[in-house]
Amino acid sequence: MRLKLDLFRCTGCRVCELTCSLYQFKENNPKKSALRVYGRFPAPGDYKVAFCTQCGKCAEVCPVDAIIEKSDKRRGTYYALDREKCINCKACIKVCPEKVLFTHKEVKHPIKCDWCGECMEFCPRKVIRIIDEKARAKGK
Repeated sequence: MRLKLDLFRCTGCRVCELTCSLYQFKENNPKKSALRVYGRFPAPGDYKVAFCTQCGKCAEVCPVDAIIEKSDKRRGTYYALDREKCINCKACIKVCPEKVLFTHKEVKHPIKCDWCGECMEFCPRKVIRIIDEKARAKGK
């Protein structure tokens, strides 16, 4: 499984950021979101959604193995942060190629996407979708 973006549909409403913060932290604070929407104006005149691609680079550098590879039927393979193990060294933030591991002064650990899918669920324009690579390869 992987996330796919249709950026041409994005209007910059940032519902995905709001949804993420509500789901993960139970508060209306998009700065606590694990993804970001960036306006690119005047050129190319669109929005970019930066999100975790689950590449695993963060897990490779974590000195205390606080970023763990997990798997389930809905999400496939993904990396999740064990908040109890995390020592907030920020090594993961430095290596993230997508620049989507964030800190917030009220949170004692980096904010990392775990592919919960809530951003997809509430996106009014269906910009974010999960693609099942196995089904796609079989022509489904």
